[in-house]
Amino acid sequence: MKNIFIAISIFIALISCSKTKPNKQTQQTVNKQDSTIIKQLFNTSLTNGKSYEWLRDLTSNIGGRLSGSPEAQQAVEWGEKLMKNLNFDNVWLQPVMVPHWVRGKKEEAYFTSNNNKFNVPICALGGSVATPKNGILGEVIEVKSLEEAEKLGEKLKGKIVFFNRPFDATLIETFRAYGGCVDQRVNGAKVSGKYGVLGVIVRSMTSSIDDIPHTGTMRYGDLTDTEKVPAAAISTKAANLLSEKLKENPTLKFFFKQHCKTLPDAPSYNVIGEIVGSDYPDKFITIGGHLDSWDLGEGAHDDGAGIVQSIEVARLLKLNNIQPKHTIRVVLFMNEENGLRGGKKYAEEAKKNNENHIAALESDSGGFTPRGFSFDTSEKNYNLFMSWKSLLAPYGLRDIKKGHGGADIGPLKSETISLFGYKPDSQRYFDYHHTAIDTFDKVNKRELELGAASMASLIYLLDTYLK
Repeated sequence: MKNIFIAISIFIALISCSKTKPNKQTQQTVNKQDSTIIKQLFNTSLTNGKSYEWLRDLTSNIGGRLSGSPEAQQAVEWGEKLMKNLNFDNVWLQPVMVPHWVRGKKEEAYFTSNNNKFNVPICALGGSVATPKNGILGEVIEVKSLEEAEKLGEKLKGKIVFFNRPFDATLIETFRAYGGCVDQRVNGAKVSGKYGVLGVIVRSMTSSIDDIPHTGTMRYGDLTDTEKVPAAAISTKAANLLSEKLKENPTLKFFFKQHCKTLPDAPSYNVIGEIVGSDYPDKFITIGGHLDSWDLGEGAHDDGAGIVQSIEVARLLKLNNIQPKHTIRVVLFMNEENGLRGGKKYAEEAKKNNENHIAALESDSGGFTPRGFSFDTSEKNYNLFMSWKSLLAPYGLRDIKKGHGGADIGPLKSETISLFGYKPDSQRYFDYHHTAIDTFDKVNKRELELGAASMASLIYLLDTYLK
């Protein structure tokens, strides 16, 4: 009897081995196949990519695309035509009402101290009101935080408030440095306007020390019309000089003039194209960037790069005869810069139509060298995504970790969707962000193509392994 039990045990063990061995071989085969396909995607992008020439067309022929502008509408028509020419299965425009703020004539600024005049590079912040026709002239109070402005309170009355907290240069991830001081730009006027100030000027959001002012959105919150004051950004060189001169002469006078205004909301569109999935046509994987940009430059890194990379992802899949199992949607979101109306509208329509979105990827960090992806997902999917690191590492995609997905895809967030943000190298991004020098010539062709291939590789993996 004992021998029979031993024989049965050996037989069961042999069966178990025969079952596990093919599974291991299958996993190795799948990984080898994944590696081959990812290599093909990179090869295609680097030898037959179209993203760079698309970006040249979008930026050089259309330029800055602030929501509500004629250029934004031209960009909508450009995106729709391009995706139709690429033979996407479906292409359509999703209507959305957007803010319409216009800058007007070029801004002016200078300050005088001890009979010397210093000209200041300046630009109005998006959403700001204009100065009076003849501009504003007043003494300056320098602060480093919103909290400091709040503490000064009534002492700010009749003054121009100067928010001058710089980027933290010790932070390797420059987006963290940006996040650490952008509240001055967004809420500086909101906090100080209620104290009867004349206006607000803010140090530009960059670590670079130069004469380039950076615009960006600002908010008045619940301030009354009489409490809303003009808000503008000055260059970092000007900020350093002003701070230095204030120490010598605290009563120096600063002058600025701007002509901006907010018009009624305007009609616009998200541009959507899709490749219908073979197995799960009613499950969606979204890829996108924002089609709008600030008006000062050409919106090349922010976010023309993300737009053309997103379209290129779908093209790379098609060129490599990869038929996705899920429906792949490319979305060119409108109005990320000063309202996020496009992202909110897309999520609203998705919910209204009971669409099942399982993943979304956003590119809105520039067209620089690929570094990885951040993601917001469940613990179950976390382990799956981390298992792809070895497949992506040979292409420089080593920074893969939990984090922010993206502003436009954020409204899609639910318990079942995984949100991804494409992460290129960030060291140069804030040299150009929201400036007149965010132009096509600042984008490197190979870096842009590597980014498109990186995004296509992630979309391939998501489509293959998510259900």
